Amino acid sequence: MFPLIYSETFLDHDTGNLHPESPQRLEAIVKALKTVSWADLLQWHKPTHLTDRDPLPYIKNSHTKEYIQRVEAIATNGGGFLDGDTVVSPHSYNVALLAVNAWLDGVDKVIETQNPAFVLSRPPGHHAVKNTGMGFCLFSNAAIAADYALKSSGVQRVTILDWDVHHGNGTQAIVENNPNIAYCSLHQFPAYPGTGGTNETEKYNNVLNIPMQPGSDINTYQFAFSEEVIPFLEAFKGDLLIVSAGYDANQADPLASINLKPNDYGIFTQQLLAISSCVLFGLEGGYDLSALSDSVVATIRTCLFQK
Repeated sequence: MFPLIYSETFLDHDTGNLHPESPQRLEAIVKALKTVSWADLLQWHKPTHLTDRDPLPYIKNSHTKEYIQRVEAIATNGGGFLDGDTVVSPHSYNVALLAVNAWLDGVDKVIETQNPAFVLSRPPGHHAVKNTGMGFCLFSNAAIAADYALKSSGVQRVTILDWDVHHGNGTQAIVENNPNIAYCSLHQFPAYPGTGGTNETEKYNNVLNIPMQPGSDINTYQFAFSEEVIPFLEAFKGDLLIVSAGYDANQADPLASINLKPNDYGIFTQQLLAISSCVLFGLEGGYDLSALSDSVVATIRTCLFQK
């Protein structure tokens, strides 16, 4: 059985008409997963309710109190924008809190079972820096989850792999000064947000950025995985691997220029599972609904059948 953490509450983060980071993204994924031939092998879990676990103490390890209060205030006052692309609707603050709880639940599930799990949540998080959200992101889910995991029994080191097509500037900025967390990103360059150069290794050498040229395909990515990603992950020896699973490197995606196909994510997943079964996947970007849902299906199918 494969655990999924999901709530329809995530649909209540209202980004408005025509915004790429829409509730339809999750609806497409859920529909696809409920119609696969192996749907009976999926275990659907609701995230821990906010009344049962307050995620704020964990969020405060990664974001300033002033920024958290700002998001809450914007939501309470009817909504608004953190920047031109990043919407806070009346429900967004509580939805973002629940998304953090979902990622924390995912960490607990992987540590408990020593097998992979997938968090299907929004808003995404990897662009959110310590003092503000940006790039559709409110709270830095992956960074918060990694910090949380280090407080778990048996977890000394955590690795984050970000295969979203955009560099996770927020995740990197939050975790780079923690020697027990490593961050690796493959991302189109040049592209938003303009960060993620190969020179950004940081003082603990716990950051590996792999800029990918527009037009890169599975052959380019496979070379990067075999020559850089896998050796980096193996050398760090993380007890838990968190994947910032964005699927906007698909050829069909409207916001980037990388030429991956949905089944390519199954190839990446298989390579990760060869290193460790303790992998938490958490949704980040991906804006073509068909390519997005097919890619999530490919990732989970590999976890189930090609370990």
